[in-house]
Amino acid sequence: MDYKAAFRDALDKVRAEGRYRVFADLKRHRGEFPRATWTQADGSQSEVVVWCSNDYLGQGQNPVVLDAMHQAIEEAGAGSGGTRNISGTTRYHVELERELADLHGKDAALLFTSGYVSNEASLSTLYKILPGLIIFSDELNHNSMISGIRAGGREQRRVFRHNDLEHLESLLAAAPADAPKLIAFESVYSMDGDIADMKGTVALAKKYGAMTYLDEVHAVGMYGPRGAGVAERDGVMDQIDIIEGTLGKAFGVMGGYIAADPVIVDAIRSYADGFIFTTSLPPALAAGAVASIRWLKEHNEVRVAHQARAAALKARLAQAGLPVMPSVSHIVPVLVGDPVHCKMISDILLTDYGIYVQPINYPTVPRGTERLRFTPSPAHDDRMMDDLADALERLWAHCNIKRVGGYAA
Repeated sequence: MDYKAAFRDALDKVRAEGRYRVFADLKRHRGEFPRATWTQADGSQSEVVVWCSNDYLGQGQNPVVLDAMHQAIEEAGAGSGGTRNISGTTRYHVELERELADLHGKDAALLFTSGYVSNEASLSTLYKILPGLIIFSDELNHNSMISGIRAGGREQRRVFRHNDLEHLESLLAAAPADAPKLIAFESVYSMDGDIADMKGTVALAKKYGAMTYLDEVHAVGMYGPRGAGVAERDGVMDQIDIIEGTLGKAFGVMGGYIAADPVIVDAIRSYADGFIFTTSLPPALAAGAVASIRWLKEHNEVRVAHQARAAALKARLAQAGLPVMPSVSHIVPVLVGDPVHCKMISDILLTDYGIYVQPINYPTVPRGTERLRFTPSPAHDDRMMDDLADALERLWAHCNIKRVGGYAA
């Protein structure tokens, strides 16, 4: 067999569909978020404004966070020493888990190396602990949740239509009454920017004796009076059994975690392969995360500014007649509806206007819903927004994208 030919064919297929991904070589400017330097293939460089970072609040540039990381390196060195089961548990991990438990009003938390790993490892492990478990999963849940559910019990899952509580209840009612059940859903869905009905979901869980597993990855740091997420904002945080989050978005560092009752956390710690066999986070990352969480707990004004900036960008783009998709969160998606056009616009924005935003194509979103996904931060000022709106307005005409009913077609 010609193995290389098989790989080439796979790549050719992606290119033919117009969704081959090219990564931009960027170096962020310390203290000047969201500005960065773009290095092109020929070695030339130019300055750009980043519009698609998940460092939603610019915490990756916060001097408080950077100082904590520098101090940890000076005190403890670079790496953690290995898996926590052997040599990798440090004081920094202990402090971070306590800080996360406090953030979510839980008695325990468990660190993972990323939000993806925390979802995949935790959800797959629940099947080991709860034989016969049925997980009810929102159809738009993140790939990491889907992967964990499939790995743990492909046959013991039910997928309900996105944010459709009537459909969810019909599936719950049809399941065996004595079977262990868990509802897995997200708070903020990152591609569309919509938010789950927290209170309704919790009510159904109570009615049918199900546990709840909530992914707050795109909400922690940004919602609630202390930044614990949408569950805190909506007053149901104490009614969620397992809260999963990340340190790599609003907190500006890296890592994932769950927060829950101590017996739940301890059981997952003891059974999850994705925790047991993975080198733990370096002390510097843990220290930076602690500093970021503590700082954001005390600075709600940053969350207020963030929401105001998102609303301002939505208004500007809508006023320009651009197809802004409905979003009740900080996510600002603009529908293109074609992978080739989507990448074309992204490329021209970068090369001609110094605006960096990656095209979002299949499989991240369904075919035909390709989009540009903007994530304004408190640091994106009015001039940046005006420049973006002007550039998009020109390109929508230049790339011959029709506007039908407020959306691209």
